[in-house]
Amino acid sequence: MKAFRSSVLSLGVLLAAFVIGTASFAKAQTTVGGHIGILVPWVTHAGGDTTTVFDNFSLGLPFGVSVKGQGRMFVDFEFIPTISQNPHEVTLTVDPGVLWRLNHGFTTGLRATFNVNSSSMGFVPILNKSWKLHDQSGFFKTFFGEIDVPITFARPPGGPATNPVTFATQFGFGF
Repeated sequence: MKAFRSSVLSLGVLLAAFVIGTASFAKAQTTVGGHIGILVPWVTHAGGDTTTVFDNFSLGLPFGVSVKGQGRMFVDFEFIPTISQNPHEVTLTVDPGVLWRLNHGFTTGLRATFNVNSSSMGFVPILNKSWKLHDQSGFFKTFFGEIDVPITFARPPGGPATNPVTFATQFGFGF
């Protein structure tokens, strides 16, 4: 038993030395930011039917956290609580994604989408345009507009697959 403890201790010391020794080699400057906004799903085609926001009003309140390095690619974790009129319910969607900064404030990317407590998942291609705010001393640094096209594979238990495709827009502020 004593030999086992000293082996574990030796392994822990070696691991700590490795982590400390390799930390100086990290060159990338990582920043963390995020966004909040309002999402409107304008048109949805699901199960052969097309509905608009005027048929069934719903509104999402997305917020996200971005982890950016020095390159153009970054990771963004977005969460969207959505309030729907018919049926009256509140849902939560988790959208982790990989995004690429383009020129002139544009960003494109692809998110995975998972609806919590639901049997649906899919992906969301996005196109985003941001504008820097004049006053950079405040909490928010940019204003953005985004086009989202969620493509979801809905497989409800005991029901038919509906596979909704939605056209949505999102507006908000980045920090």
